[in-house]
Amino acid sequence: MKVTNWINAFRPAEGPPPQTLGAFMRWCLSGSWPALWLAAFLSAAAGAMEAGTALILGMVIDATALAGPDQFFDGNNTWLVIGAIAFFIIARPLLFGLSASANAIIVQPNVNPLVLSRLHRWTLGQTVGFFDDDFAGRIAQKQMQAARAVTDVVSEVINVVAFALASLLGSVLLLLAIDWRVALGFAAWLVVYFAMINWFLPRVRKLSAGRAGARAMVSGQVVDTITNIKTVKLFAHADHEDRAALGAMQTFRARAVEFGYLAAGFRFALMALAGCLPVLLLGGTIVLWQSGQATEGDIVAAGAVAIRIAQMTGWVSFTLMAIYSNVGEIEDGIRTLTPRNRVENDPGAPDLSVPKGQIALRDVGFAYGRDKGGVRNISLTINAGEKLGIVGASGVGKSTLVALLLRLYDSEEGRIEIDGQDITKVTQESLRSHIGMVTQETAMFNRSARDNILYGRPDASEEEIIAAAQKAEAHEFILELVDHKGRAGYDAHLGERGVKLSGGQRQRIALARAILKDAPILVLDEATSALDSEVEAAIQTALVRVMRGKTVLAIAHRLSTLTEMDRIIVMDEGQIVENGSHETLLAQGGLYAQYWQRQSGGFIRTQAAE
Repeated sequence: MKVTNWINAFRPAEGPPPQTLGAFMRWCLSGSWPALWLAAFLSAAAGAMEAGTALILGMVIDATALAGPDQFFDGNNTWLVIGAIAFFIIARPLLFGLSASANAIIVQPNVNPLVLSRLHRWTLGQTVGFFDDDFAGRIAQKQMQAARAVTDVVSEVINVVAFALASLLGSVLLLLAIDWRVALGFAAWLVVYFAMINWFLPRVRKLSAGRAGARAMVSGQVVDTITNIKTVKLFAHADHEDRAALGAMQTFRARAVEFGYLAAGFRFALMALAGCLPVLLLGGTIVLWQSGQATEGDIVAAGAVAIRIAQMTGWVSFTLMAIYSNVGEIEDGIRTLTPRNRVENDPGAPDLSVPKGQIALRDVGFAYGRDKGGVRNISLTINAGEKLGIVGASGVGKSTLVALLLRLYDSEEGRIEIDGQDITKVTQESLRSHIGMVTQETAMFNRSARDNILYGRPDASEEEIIAAAQKAEAHEFILELVDHKGRAGYDAHLGERGVKLSGGQRQRIALARAILKDAPILVLDEATSALDSEVEAAIQTALVRVMRGKTVLAIAHRLSTLTEMDRIIVMDEGQIVENGSHETLLAQGGLYAQYWQRQSGGFIRTQAAE
């Protein structure tokens, strides 16, 4: 196995991400520990070389002072010279090279995609409400931010902390070999150093989390504006959006300035303390030398250790500040990404089998966790192959009913069955694979027209793609598409959310996608609302063919599109209030008949619109 594969960068995590820092880090890094420990060992070994450097320098100075200029290279110092040359030319570069390679080749390129892939998989499993309640840009920013921060923490702990701790331990042992009093002075300095670190770093962590949150809000605000740029321009609200963005930027700037003040104070205190170390160690060793208790080599060794530790103190401290900054960003990501807002498969849940396509709702209730809204006491059986129309004013629960069927949410009361199988007991993937859907707000990816249609069935052939597009009356306009890179026809990209297409064109591609999927259950949620009359007539003909043999649920405000349904239900305030064919409901003279009489251009008008 290549060393670059010692960490499986895309290995799934086990279980949900914990909401405490240490457990979250272990979740992120599970499966990579052997490689991380190896990298840390190599870094620590390289750090121990620092004390070895000072020791060899001291030994060479002592040997020089003892032998004099004429006798240093005699036979008594041969092994010292050979050992020093081997240490500086072979051992030290080799170990530093191995340490750097482990971090740069094994750790950093793999930890980031490992963490990001795990967070992305977890986020994809959240309910649609999770995404509805936040900025898309902010969620994406949090994923990237947390993955980068975990990677930086791991890399710096290996590259700096392990290195520094080994250097400090080696330095303490070297100073003990010189004199215990010098080592005691160094230990006292370390106590003050760690006390200062302990005071500053928690504050760094707190301010960093605030800065990260403010930065994510800037990203969320900017992405939200750009995503809706046409609306911004149509309503001439560029100034309003600019003020909103500037407000988020001002908050970010304020958090950044707070962090800057703390960082500047930390740097000053650190440099002042680091300056004390050479004075302490060199001065103490010189005093011992004056009394004959230390050699010239001891002075050089102590001085080398003091200078190196003083230099390393700044490097290590700023690294620790960066680590704590990243920890703050990780904790900010934990708060956003780890809440369990999910619909989960039961352990060992089987796939759904749909030999017929009968749907049964039994006393179903769902109100999004609130006291009002949603649906309640819904009992309904849709026979296999039956075409059911769903009618009602906005907000009466039509789309909620469809969301529950697709298990975007789990019902709070009752259950839904397909061919006798409780949909909460089967896998969500198999459930949704048996349901084709076209919505009023059609989702398009910024990919080619072909890829957008292929989303219905990724293994479909080119001939099947074209046939589906032709049935959806989309083939002709697709052939005329050209994107900004000159890609044409089915290769042309559609822009983010399909913005380069008209509403009718987007719906026709969505219809082609559903036709290609060829699922036994078909849901049409205002599927032809964005089409002009001529195209709608053609699509209705295509839909008649597509719906043949399928169980169909069709939501529509344009009642004329439902007259051919086998049955129509009318919803009001989250309940089914009427149930029957178009003619039966008209004869009853109830709510459906009122809607029919109130139609303007074939649409339901709510009371508020009258």
